[in-house]
Amino acid sequence: MTTAPLQLTTDEARRIALRAQGLLGAPDRRAGVRGVLRRLGAVQLDTISVLARSHELVPYARLGAVGREAVESAYWSGDTAFEYWSHAACVLPMEEWPLFAFRRRALRARGHRWHRLDDRERSVAAVRERLTAEGPLTASALGGAKRGGPWWDWSQTKIAVEWMLDTGEVVCTRRQGWKRVYDLAERAVPAELRHDDLDDAACLRRLVGQAGAALGVATEADLADHHRLRAAEVAAAVADSGLVRVAVDGWPERGARNRAWADPAALAAGARGRHRTTLLSPFDSLVWDRARTERLFGMEHRLEAYVPAPDRRYGYFAMPVLAGGRLVARVDPARDGEVLVARHVTLEGGGERERIAAQVADALREAAGWVGCVELRVERVTPEEARPALVAAVAGVG
Repeated sequence: MTTAPLQLTTDEARRIALRAQGLLGAPDRRAGVRGVLRRLGAVQLDTISVLARSHELVPYARLGAVGREAVESAYWSGDTAFEYWSHAACVLPMEEWPLFAFRRRALRARGHRWHRLDDRERSVAAVRERLTAEGPLTASALGGAKRGGPWWDWSQTKIAVEWMLDTGEVVCTRRQGWKRVYDLAERAVPAELRHDDLDDAACLRRLVGQAGAALGVATEADLADHHRLRAAEVAAAVADSGLVRVAVDGWPERGARNRAWADPAALAAGARGRHRTTLLSPFDSLVWDRARTERLFGMEHRLEAYVPAPDRRYGYFAMPVLAGGRLVARVDPARDGEVLVARHVTLEGGGERERIAAQVADALREAAGWVGCVELRVERVTPEEARPALVAAVAGVG
């Protein structure tokens, strides 16, 4: 007899997701940044830096004003994390190294990623020899990352070391001036984790389970997006991943990709606690999946950094504002010396502007203190009639 899936309301699903993401309930300051990384399973890296880089903004959103040096140290000190291809280029907990064996094998079988080597054996051997003799090095230190053309016009050395990264012979141990620092996997990965022993089915089963734990409740499409798995891979693995079938009010179930699953530990723990009020990076795993963000929060959010300035609705790096378990606004921030500038604040919804303005002001003040700004300046506000309430809230009036 088939058991009917547990029915969840949209509000229950949203709260479960927030708690799974570490944004509902008391922050685990004892576990700190490394605890955030283990909980999320992947923290996306990106070159854009406004208030801070995205991988710094993610633990900040959950822990508050954690020191930025402490963030970098937590990611890159010792053998606790590595960088690899997950949702995108991500910082990953070192214990996930064996789970990406399926991806390393697939790349080895394919024989290349984006670029091809003229003489793979010679180029790889040269990189291996330098790393063996000299320890961790950037591509520039190895002999140059580019051949002199556009950014994608890689040198043979860069292609070789990235191929070795893709296939697991080398590891990115840290970033230095935003350049990857490469080391041999035999030095950087603990011996008990340095293997490709798991078959593809085991890798996928465990990655789907990890994605489900990080998301709390998710469709199969959500689970696939978390580590950029194929839909068929998730469909084959999810029943044995430890997740349980649920149904969520308002989530259509047309086709396998829309079937919903939940982490049983998240269901058992409940979804109570204090909500965080914070700015979120557009690359935060709570909102990086745009379809899921709209389903959970009713917000259509798109990064507009690559949209021509005249065509932007919300701003270059508009950051959703999380408050009371909802996305209540967007802020496009900038820094002018010691002034945090809210270049464009867009309030969501039509009512309770004073309450939302106060929540946005709280998020801005905390962010300003974190990045060392001593003043706040509000420029454009949408709707314009909300500007007085926001300016007053930022100034602490009323």
